[in-house]
Amino acid sequence: MATYTFNLPDIGEGIAEAEIVAWHVKVGDRVEEDGRIADMMTDKATVEMESPVSGVIRKVAGAEGDVIAIGSMLVEIETEGEAVDAPAQEEAAPSPEAIEAETPKAPPGEAAAPAPAPSAAPVVPKAASGDGPLPSQASDHGGEKVLASPVVRQRARDLGIDLAKVRPAEGNRIRHADLDAYLNYGGTRAGPGRAEDEEIRVIGMRKRIAQNMAESKRHIPHFTYVEEIDVTKMEEMRTEMNESRGSRPKLTALPILIAAICKTLREYPMLNARYDDEANVVTRFGAVHLGIATQTDAGLMVPVLRGAESLSVWDMASEIARLAEAARSGKAKSEELSGSTLTLTSLGPLGGIATTPVINRPEVAIIGPNKIVERPMVVDGAVVIRKMMNLSISCDHRVVDGYDAASFVQALKRRIETPIYIFAD
Repeated sequence: MATYTFNLPDIGEGIAEAEIVAWHVKVGDRVEEDGRIADMMTDKATVEMESPVSGVIRKVAGAEGDVIAIGSMLVEIETEGEAVDAPAQEEAAPSPEAIEAETPKAPPGEAAAPAPAPSAAPVVPKAASGDGPLPSQASDHGGEKVLASPVVRQRARDLGIDLAKVRPAEGNRIRHADLDAYLNYGGTRAGPGRAEDEEIRVIGMRKRIAQNMAESKRHIPHFTYVEEIDVTKMEEMRTEMNESRGSRPKLTALPILIAAICKTLREYPMLNARYDDEANVVTRFGAVHLGIATQTDAGLMVPVLRGAESLSVWDMASEIARLAEAARSGKAKSEELSGSTLTLTSLGPLGGIATTPVINRPEVAIIGPNKIVERPMVVDGAVVIRKMMNLSISCDHRVVDGYDAASFVQALKRRIETPIYIFAD
C-alpha cells in the first residue's frame, strides 16, 4: 500500500489560501483519477479540484467552510487496494421501550404509582434548593440522555416542547406532571406546524458576501439619494425598438438605462471611480466597466459589463444575458467577476419604493433602479397615467458630495425622460 498526499496547488496569481466550499468525497470513498474531490473558493473564483490518482480517501484537510493554505495537504489517498468500509455508526440510541424498561421499580410492598394522565392537575416540583432553576428554565440534564416514556415523548411532540429544556421533579426521568409544570412556569413551545430551529454554517459565496458587505459598511460613510423618474417615453421607445428588432435580442429597460448612465458619466466622472483609502488615491476611469448585481443560488454575484460606454443597447442586452447565465451556472471566469468601476443593482419586478444599496468597495457609488409602476400624475394641469420609476444612488461621502450625486441623478433623469438625448451626441 502507498499513500499519495495531494497538496492544494497554486490556483491563481497572488492566491495564498482557499476555502473549502464543498466536498465530493469522504474518508473511505474510492476516487478515480480525474474524479472530483472538492470545490475551493478564492477571492476571485470557485475552482474544482480533481484527483491526480486513483485510490481510497484516507484523510481530508477539514470541514466545509475551513480555509487552508496553498501547498498544504488537501487529501491523502491510498493508491492501492479497494475502498474500505465507512466508519462504524455510533451506537444506536436506546428505543423508547428500552428507556421505559430503565424506569426504577417500586420497592417490595409498595405499589407502583401510575403515570399521571395528560389531563391530571399540574404538579409543581420543588427545587432541591432555594436558588435552583424553575421547571420552565432550560436544563441540559448533565449531558445525560433525557429519559421519558413513549407516551410522554409523544405528548411533548404534540405540544412542541423540547424535552431537553424540561427539568424533571424526580431523578432524570420526565413525566406528564413535569410537562405541565414547564408550561405553567412560562416554558416555550412551538406553534402548530413550526419547523425546528436549524443552524447553517456560513461558508463559500455567502461568507464572502458577508465579509465584503461588512468591510464596505465599516470603511465607507454611505449616503443615499432617491429621485422619481417618468419613464413613459423611454418605455414607448423601447416598445418600438423591440417591434423592429428582427433577430436581435429583446430589449429590457436595463440596457437603455445603462446607455443613459454611461452618457451622463461623461459629465460626472467622479462617480465612475475607485478609492484606495490606504494610499489615499482616487482613480477616475475613462471606460465604464459596469458591475451588474446578479442573484444566484449561491448568493449575490457581480459580473462585469466591460466597456459599456462603447456598446450598443443590443450588444448590451446580449452580453448582460450571457454574463447572468454564466454567474448563475457557476461558469463565470474570475476576470468576468472583477474590475468593475461602478455597480448597478436592481430587484427587477420586486421593485420596492426605494433602496439604499451598499457600495461595492472600492468603488464610490452604486445605482439602484426600482420597479416601474403606473401612477396618476399631474401633467400640464391634467391628471394622466404615467409610468414612474424611483432611482436610488448610494455614494461614498469621502469622495462624492451630496450636491454632485444629486446633480448626476437630475442629469440622468433629463435623459431618461427625453430619451432621444440618450442616443444623441
